[in-house]
Amino acid sequence: MRTHHARAANALDVRVEPGGEFWGWAGRTLGAPARTAAGAPAWLRLVSAPEAKASGKLWDGARDAQHAFGDLDGHRPELLAVHDAVDDGTAYRAELSARVDQPVLSDDPVLQHDLQLPGSWWADLTKTLEKVSATVTDRVAVRQQYMDRAIPEFVGIPAPDVTCWTTAHADLHWANLTKPLRLLDWESWGQAPEGFDAATLYAYSLLQENVAARVREAFPILGSPAGLAAEATVCAQLLQTVARGDNLTLEDQLRDWSGELRRR
Repeated sequence: MRTHHARAANALDVRVEPGGEFWGWAGRTLGAPARTAAGAPAWLRLVSAPEAKASGKLWDGARDAQHAFGDLDGHRPELLAVHDAVDDGTAYRAELSARVDQPVLSDDPVLQHDLQLPGSWWADLTKTLEKVSATVTDRVAVRQQYMDRAIPEFVGIPAPDVTCWTTAHADLHWANLTKPLRLLDWESWGQAPEGFDAATLYAYSLLQENVAARVREAFPILGSPAGLAAEATVCAQLLQTVARGDNLTLEDQLRDWSGELRRR
């Protein structure tokens, strides 16, 4: 990956800065700070996949998001350039983005500490997600077939009717958010039940009662009939990860949440 990252930097005419590389899950991605030929700070991210699988929603997420949203009024890092390469059956996509200098709010998607965020930050988040939700797309983040199968299995209720499908970031957790507000990692975005992003952020806040309550305050769709489908979907998704041995710190809270959903 380092070799192909260096090749991508050369192809995009950027200089990688030492000491800041960041590896993604299972070594699938490698990112590092860089500077353009004009000296502007940037971030160079390389993602790899078997050549036959180098397509579709996840592969094209960042590029599609750039076309759909631009920089979201400064709340999304702009995608500056893309470079593709294939070597020995593996595809590599390099994405050069404007650098976000603010650290993410949590190193772990599951929030492990209390956060005191100003009202202006929450207002920016709600307005930005409203703009995302109103965007028309044929990308799909959550499929009805998944809901029909997973919600009964993991939450214990029939899949609720979806009253409204809207566009979602679809991976809204604390390791993808900064202060001032930037929303990072746009691989997964697409259509989902209304309230999906709010439910996702709530789920990843469950270890911190004050923050979880603040999420509910910011997004009143949570707890409403209109939000039930999104909440049940997110709860099922995360309980499924627990069954696979991930997110075990959330297990008790997720089971409590599923119980609340069954009583609604």
